[in-house]
Amino acid sequence: MAEKHDVPEENEFRYRKGLTVSGEKKLKSSFYNEELRRLQIELVKMQEWVKYKGLKVIVIFEGRDAAGKGGTIKRITECLNPRNARVTALPVPTDREKGQWYFQRYIQHFPTAGEIVLFDRSWYNRPGVERVNGFCTEEQVQEFFRSCPQLEQMLIRSGIKLIKYWFSVSDEEQEKRFFGRINDPTKRWKLSPMDLTARTKWVDYSRAKDEMFAYTDTKWSPWWVVNADDKKRARLNCIAHLLSQIDYADLTPESIELPTRQNEQSYVRPPIEEQTFVPEVY
Repeated sequence: MAEKHDVPEENEFRYRKGLTVSGEKKLKSSFYNEELRRLQIELVKMQEWVKYKGLKVIVIFEGRDAAGKGGTIKRITECLNPRNARVTALPVPTDREKGQWYFQRYIQHFPTAGEIVLFDRSWYNRPGVERVNGFCTEEQVQEFFRSCPQLEQMLIRSGIKLIKYWFSVSDEEQEKRFFGRINDPTKRWKLSPMDLTARTKWVDYSRAKDEMFAYTDTKWSPWWVVNADDKKRARLNCIAHLLSQIDYADLTPESIELPTRQNEQSYVRPPIEEQTFVPEVY
């Protein structure tokens, strides 16, 4: 059996009482589920509008490790048509990609007309993870700061709707989530060696993020900061804001009446015993 790791003692009382690290009462599950369902219905309406109008939407999710980006993305895409809404989470660049223009491998994943693309981390790896861990030079970082605002302005001029979210989580809440992942075998894969190393470079990451904001939090492409200490509130707030960024109309089809199924009397099916079934263990 895996070793059990304890949550920091100073936060244990808050967790037992259903409070966030800041002491705020957590949302009731019933309210959260009702609101999430309502917002997901609106997301479906928004997607239909994006498809109908041929819009191109890019949504970027950035933030600290365990800030809740993945959970929010999952709730956004849960009810959407995957043909027109996809998640892009790029792995470590290959040797070939390292030799390309930095933004090149991201551009090939941009949406066509009628598509929504959600980037689970993006080109902002350069001023963050890459910079802090020495995977790029300072000259490359400064070139990013010069190029990125121009690129984003060009994307917006071309008709792409670009929305950037930064998920902000306190060090106490992040600590709690790290222990939660360590104690749950189904979540332990979420903690990469890079995530563990990041704990020793907390201040470096904070400094890098603040400088990144100074260059890329522009009037034409602002960063929207999501208070992510409470996962449920963060998800609802982010989805509600995303919906507010696109002026959509309800194109929900009218009620569908199923046609009469074809009569099977004219067809004799092969014996069911000839089929191979999954063993019924449960």
